Amino acid sequence: MPIILAQTDTTVGFLSQNREKLYEIKSRPSTKPFIKVYKNFKSFLQDGNRVINSRKNLVRRSKKTTFIINNFSFRVAPFTLNSQILRDSSWFYSTSANRSSERFSREFCESKADIIIEDINGLVEKDSSALIKLNRKKKRKLR
Repeated sequence: MPIILAQTDTTVGFLSQNREKLYEIKSRPSTKPFIKVYKNFKSFLQDGNRVINSRKNLVRRSKKTTFIINNFSFRVAPFTLNSQILRDSSWFYSTSANRSSERFSREFCESKADIIIEDINGLVEKDSSALIKLNRKKKRKLR
């Protein structure tokens, strides 16, 4: 699976279904997991994931929010770019398009990406998603 450089709902990101290639590009420890981005809530459920009933609407309707349930981080975010490769896949591992702990560098990103998907607005570094940890009893905002 190729490494895709694209504008996500939050910031510029690398998307791929190959986790190992993303670890290599980011020079990131393999103990630090990636966010799994689903194109819709139905894809999230079809992947074998579950959310308790009292939290389903929160996850389904959230915008620019990443959730952590039992050390599994995910986001439900429709791909807004009109690209066949994004429409054909129901999920991707996602990470910000930069070296670990550094700012966005277009040269670095273009050298590492196999496919670049860009619209008229270009690639713009924006704020990262909100991060909420969910469990049965409570939710806690981490970022």
